[in-house]
Amino acid sequence: MALRLAKKKGQAQRVVKRITPVAVKKAGVSNEKVVIPAPSGTYVEGIGRRKVATARVRLFSQAGNFTVNGMLANEYFGSIPQAAKLFTLPLTVTETALESIAVSAKVSGSGIKAQLDAVVHGLARALDAHNPELHTLLKQAGLLTRDDRMKETRKIGMGGKARRSRQSPRR
Repeated sequence: MALRLAKKKGQAQRVVKRITPVAVKKAGVSNEKVVIPAPSGTYVEGIGRRKVATARVRLFSQAGNFTVNGMLANEYFGSIPQAAKLFTLPLTVTETALESIAVSAKVSGSGIKAQLDAVVHGLARALDAHNPELHTLLKQAGLLTRDDRMKETRKIGMGGKARRSRQSPRR
């Protein structure tokens, strides 16, 4: 709602603008995302991080799906090439069958690639907590090490970028 001053009266008038959404439906194509319920029961949890992304990964001992934020992991990380190979890397290193376990992950922050790395880190930590004998395999593959590289902070007076130098005056 906006207020507009009338020219002759000198009083404010209410102006109500209504926007009506136009729904366009395509035949046979649905844009609705199917939310898959998380498995219930006992689980082992691992927290993974990368840049600003944080993933809380729960590993269930029953058979189920690999879900990320209520969606299948293949759909959630669909824009990244070779994503399925990456998020199942801790399982392939430890030779754990994906069909025998269910994985549920809640991830937030940063971009989609950093979220994928956070899920991999959290899954490796959850596998380590579930079975401590797998620790050496996961450590040798470098999956338990947190990647501490962060975005460089911007400096004051440098024109908005982290490594940009100041503009020198003309002489």
